[in-house]
Amino acid sequence: MTVTEAPAFEPVIDAPIISADSHITEPPNCYVEFIDPAWRDRAPYLHHDDNAGDLFIIPGMSKPVPMGLVAAAGKPAEEITVLGVNFEDLHRGGWDPDARIPDQDRDGVSGEIIYPTVGMVLCNHEDLDYKHECMQAYNRWMEGYCSAHPDRLFGVGQTAMRTPEDGIEDLHRIKAQGFKGVMMPGLPGVDDYDSPIYDKFYEAAIDLGLPLSFHILTGRSERPRGPKINGFITIVRACQDVMGTFVFGAVFERHPALKVVCVEADAGWVPHYLYRIDHAYKRHRNWLPHGELTRMPSEYFRENIYVTFQNDWVAFKMTDLMNVERLMWANDFPHSDATWPWSQEMLHEHTAHLSQHEKNRILHDNVADLYGLD
Repeated sequence: MTVTEAPAFEPVIDAPIISADSHITEPPNCYVEFIDPAWRDRAPYLHHDDNAGDLFIIPGMSKPVPMGLVAAAGKPAEEITVLGVNFEDLHRGGWDPDARIPDQDRDGVSGEIIYPTVGMVLCNHEDLDYKHECMQAYNRWMEGYCSAHPDRLFGVGQTAMRTPEDGIEDLHRIKAQGFKGVMMPGLPGVDDYDSPIYDKFYEAAIDLGLPLSFHILTGRSERPRGPKINGFITIVRACQDVMGTFVFGAVFERHPALKVVCVEADAGWVPHYLYRIDHAYKRHRNWLPHGELTRMPSEYFRENIYVTFQNDWVAFKMTDLMNVERLMWANDFPHSDATWPWSQEMLHEHTAHLSQHEKNRILHDNVADLYGLD
């Protein structure tokens, strides 16, 4: 793998920089070895194709997960391909925790909140029981990965959200396994997330101190129009839909201490979105199924929703139009969208106009406070 060298820079802040959204690359044994034996013959597995390279096959899903984009961090754009990549050529830090620490050091990062890769696709599996078993297997494997360096690797556990009651059981397991948060599927198994049937689940998340994360590509959406690259532009929309569901569905009204994270959907769109949800409420609040809210929609967003972003220069420019205490930078390592290993170069450029307080909040304080890392 060709990786362009990153120039050396002085740290942007004195405090340790923490990535609020990074990933692992599930190794071949992640599911087949850690899943309940009764499900082992259906576990996701790595398959080699002479033309397509290594692919993760998920029984019950029409498309495999190719390895090309999931660990292309640092590659020149002309070398990034979807197919034809083998697992042994990927960043070893994606599945080897000891190799991950030098990867962090090279990028000037002292810790990462870590999400799955194949597990993102699994969020869209229609068989809830199968999804549940796969996510339990992932959590077992991930627990071992993070325990190797618990002061620098901070995992987020997965739940299939089959039912609210099942979700509560998952929350307790996830907390016991040492994870810092919960990655939610875009759609739950019953109703939608604004239904009052989830009230006890939200209260459990609050009591356990587990923020709920909604990552891009974890909710089914309509096929994008136009060339394939247009789909890259549309992937933030599903996250916006979920955020609107929580705001307009009065979830934050009923649970003011609930913390939700909108992950890898950028943040430059937030100021316009805040205007838009307030405008919708002012003109059409009679549509709300739960009655009027006691605060403007934008106030709930500003207080209850954290947003992660990588090299979104618009977000860095518009911090004064958002709540700077809810913005969290991420490097997305080892995915193709990663700023690794050039994160310090990018941050020096994009944060040059910010105050020290703003830099500290975005690069360390917000993520440390949210997940209790200090």
